[in-house]
Amino acid sequence: MPVTPELAVPGGLQIREARTEDLPALVALFASDTLGGHGDTTAPEALDHYRAAFAAIADDPRACLYAAELDGRVVGTFQLMFVTSLPGRGAKRALIEAVQVDESLRGRRIGEAMVRFAIEKAAAEGAVTLALTSSKLRTDAHRFYRRLGFSNSHEGFKIVLA
Repeated sequence: MPVTPELAVPGGLQIREARTEDLPALVALFASDTLGGHGDTTAPEALDHYRAAFAAIADDPRACLYAAELDGRVVGTFQLMFVTSLPGRGAKRALIEAVQVDESLRGRRIGEAMVRFAIEKAAAEGAVTLALTSSKLRTDAHRFYRRLGFSNSHEGFKIVLA
C-alpha cells in the first residue's frame, strides 16, 4: 500500500503509519485490553512474536498498521487491509481490524478520528465497503460503530485453529 502522509486531527492527534519503534506502545495497548482475550502481553519473551507480526504486516502491500499519536505518545492503533473478491464484479473491500485506544483516553474522540481516517482511506483506495468484527461483549463499541454509520448487516462466525 502506498505510504500515507500523517493526518492532523483536531486536538493535536496524529494518525500515521506505525513504525518499528512504536511496537512496545502498541503491544501495551493490546495487553491492557481485558475483553480481548487474545493473550497479549508485554512480557519480553513475547516480543519476537510481535516483531515478526509487525514485519509481516509491513511487507504486505494490502495491509497497513496505523498509530494514533497525541503529545508524542502512541494512544491508539488500528490495521486496515484490502481484499479483492469476485462477488460484486471484482469489488475491492476494506477491513479494519485491531482498533484499540488507550483506556484512560477513551471518550476523547480518538477512536472516532481513527475510524473516520480508515473510512476516508478505504474510499480513496476504491473500496466499496469497510467491514469490521467486534466481540459480542463490546456493547459500548457496538454503539460507537453504529454512531459512525456502520450497520450490523451480517452474522459472523469463527473457528479457533490454534
